[in-house]
Amino acid sequence: MSKQLSKGEISPYSQLDQVDWLIPAFTSLLSEQGYSPASISGKINIIRNFSLWSMKRRLKVYELDQHSIKLFFVEQPRAGYDRRGELATLYSLLDWLQEFGHIQLPSPDTHDTELNGIMRGFSRYLEDERGLSRATVSTYIPLVRNFLSELFGSGHISLNKSDASFVTQFVLRHARTMSTSRAQLMTTSLRGFFRFLCVRGDISFELAASVPTVASWRLSEIPKSLSPEEVERVLQSCDRDTAIGKRDYATLLLLARLGLRAGEIVAMTLDDMNWDAGVLTLHGKGARKAQLPMPNDVGEAIALYLRQGRPICKTRSMFIRSRAPYQGFSSSVAIVDIVRRSLAKAGLNPIRKGAHLLRHSLATKMLERGACLAEIREILRHSTINTTEIYAKVDLVALSGLAQPWPGGDA
Repeated sequence: MSKQLSKGEISPYSQLDQVDWLIPAFTSLLSEQGYSPASISGKINIIRNFSLWSMKRRLKVYELDQHSIKLFFVEQPRAGYDRRGELATLYSLLDWLQEFGHIQLPSPDTHDTELNGIMRGFSRYLEDERGLSRATVSTYIPLVRNFLSELFGSGHISLNKSDASFVTQFVLRHARTMSTSRAQLMTTSLRGFFRFLCVRGDISFELAASVPTVASWRLSEIPKSLSPEEVERVLQSCDRDTAIGKRDYATLLLLARLGLRAGEIVAMTLDDMNWDAGVLTLHGKGARKAQLPMPNDVGEAIALYLRQGRPICKTRSMFIRSRAPYQGFSSSVAIVDIVRRSLAKAGLNPIRKGAHLLRHSLATKMLERGACLAEIREILRHSTINTTEIYAKVDLVALSGLAQPWPGGDA
């Protein structure tokens, strides 16, 4: 019987062709991730082919890396990984071998190590000192990383040499290619990063002041929304006889009935539902939490999805990908995609197609039915009434009652 390797144990004599310990364990992993038997069979076949190739080249397990995978496809062009996903399979195999210590990670590039170290420190600062949520931090990091990569290239990162003129030019250059909200996020990220550098002592001057302000006229635009009839068309576009339809319907109800943000749905876990009390706990911006009563139709839709639509998996995330590997949504983009697909099925083509469309629609309906701005603020969980004031522009009926006749016009 072949020796079974445990986590953290590296065998210097093992070759990938020793499938008696490699294949069963990796097959079990694929099964846990929700892959079908047919998919698992295809993935194991490519691993066996890779095994035979590595054996011919006398490669040991601990010598495998991304370079050997690329070389395999160069020498085995008939593998056709672009069509069947074999490249992703072998990269998953590498990740698994690295996790369990069967292969060593390659020595990282010095520049990448330095950059990653700075980003880890910035992430901890945002979470611990600023109290931002991980979801918010994940939006800051790529923007700052892009700034540092453009400033220092692949060379040594000298933070004390950051130049105010470069900061200004960087913002002006990239803001032209972004939406206003995205550009504002970029400037907020950079200001936070420069304050972090001051706190840590990497720079001795206030570089945050050199970040230009992105102009945005407050309350300059009426929020885009759907009529109640159009919202119902979107909801009815879901085929609730399918698992995906059950998931999408529950997701859309959370947006339409409770005005949730996309990020709040992504962050939802099974532990956030209090079925006895009929209350849903939300993880909002920063470290804020909120509890909302669950309408009956929302609770029924979620319960139906959990019983009949949600794949069996270990993750505690509420909503799960429809295809393996079964795991929670990685970002708000998945929620936006659900909204866009549903709008298309409903035959609607509004200017804005994001998840906030249903949130705005809820606020507009509340306003038309006589809700005051304070009530809307409470439902949408705005931190200040100033954010809610944009909906005052929608209340055209109430505003018309305050309008005075135009001099010389009809009475």
